[in-house]
Amino acid sequence: MVTAIFPAAGKGRRMQAGMNKAFMELAGIPILVRTLLKFSDCQAVDRLVIAAAEPEVQFVRDILKRLPGLKPWQVVAGGSERQYSVWKGIQAIEDAAEDDIILVHDAARPLVSDRVIRETIRTAAAKGAAIAAVPAKNTIKLCSTAGEVVETPDRSLLWEVQTPQGFRRDILVRANEQAAADGFLGTDDASLVERLGETVHIVASDYRNIKITTPEDILIATSFLAEEQEKSLLKSNLENMFKTFTEEIREKFIRYED
Repeated sequence: MVTAIFPAAGKGRRMQAGMNKAFMELAGIPILVRTLLKFSDCQAVDRLVIAAAEPEVQFVRDILKRLPGLKPWQVVAGGSERQYSVWKGIQAIEDAAEDDIILVHDAARPLVSDRVIRETIRTAAAKGAAIAAVPAKNTIKLCSTAGEVVETPDRSLLWEVQTPQGFRRDILVRANEQAAADGFLGTDDASLVERLGETVHIVASDYRNIKITTPEDILIATSFLAEEQEKSLLKSNLENMFKTFTEEIREKFIRYED
């Protein structure tokens, strides 16, 4: 069983929109809806769990009820931090086996590909822990709190981490329990798993899988969507053209046979 958890209780302050960024529209459709549809359309995913801010739980439920064909889903109240929201999502999963796979994905990352979702699931099932990531493009500097450069890490060893992040359920549960016991708050789920000494494996993602965090990200994501739609239209036109072409060849060939 594969369950995807979506922490969606953030305030989105950097977006400066005065609302949860997951509810903002991207090309006419709420970002959260676009994200959920990507996972619902993936045959390898079985169910969806959305951890929303407590005042927004019913609102999210009302939205999802309008989506026909969406895979089994539930909405739970999230926590004050992303990590706590994920933990509440984990606890909400009923009848889960220890070797079930749990994916955690940012609600505001709607452009993830089916390939990345599937590969993350496959790697997590085979090796226990997997994260989507892309090679760092820019030179990264380690700096002191005074803003002084301390070190320049080898860029060839650096990866920009995305989501989905996938784990065997037993590993992710232990990681969250240990973090809670230690009072540790991580910036992603993999950092909790790493603290257990577990190996986390990289799944090569793509640079389109952006997290929508600032107003500029909306412009970038809209551009990506427009390009995808243009390619889809071109593909459809080509398919129709070659279908006609094939029919013409077949007709000529049959006539020749006669």
